[in-house]
Amino acid sequence: MLLTDGINVNVMEWHITDAQSLAIIDQEIGDHVFSPAEYEIVRRVIYATADFEYQSLLRFSERALQAAAAALSARTTIIVDMPMVQVGITHDIQNTFANPIFCSFDVVTTPQDRKTRVAWGIKTLAKRYPEGIFVVGQSQTALSMLVELIEGEEIKPSLIIATPAGFIGIDTAKEKLRDSLIPNIMIEGRKGNAVVASAVVDGLIDLAWQAYGQDG
Repeated sequence: MLLTDGINVNVMEWHITDAQSLAIIDQEIGDHVFSPAEYEIVRRVIYATADFEYQSLLRFSERALQAAAAALSARTTIIVDMPMVQVGITHDIQNTFANPIFCSFDVVTTPQDRKTRVAWGIKTLAKRYPEGIFVVGQSQTALSMLVELIEGEEIKPSLIIATPAGFIGIDTAKEKLRDSLIPNIMIEGRKGNAVVASAVVDGLIDLAWQAYGQDG
């Protein structure tokens, strides 16, 4: 089943106050150009951040949602950059597809060439899981490392979610990711954080679980 028009995207069991908050978001956004599945991700991010600007900053590559659902349902390994992202998505993933999750921050490495601990950690895990799902919520250097590995044809991720904030070089890294043709969901511009990444992933998990998981 594809994540397209007609899918019932409201699959999470919300508390009444959550539902009321989502109704307010729907009312304030009004008409939009997103598909139902894309809109579910957008409203999750806005709900998590209370920032309506994200509706104009979220970018979905072609077939990103389909790639996400397929990778999640195949129990593809998820690599995250920071513990906050891991904590944010673990509950949903454990109660659905149970994909393995690894955090690059926790990998024991010896950083070289002035790269950060997170960048070297994500390189180590990327070499181990070259077709994994990568979630970069906070570390700009981790995203740059992934782009470098993709350009060198060392890895071919199933999906990259990129939401780190940044000022220097972040636009270049995102542009290279966009040009790589790797399925991706990212935030344009300087904004972003781990909370946004977690909201995107949790939305993708719920969508994929309805499309594939409940019958498996």
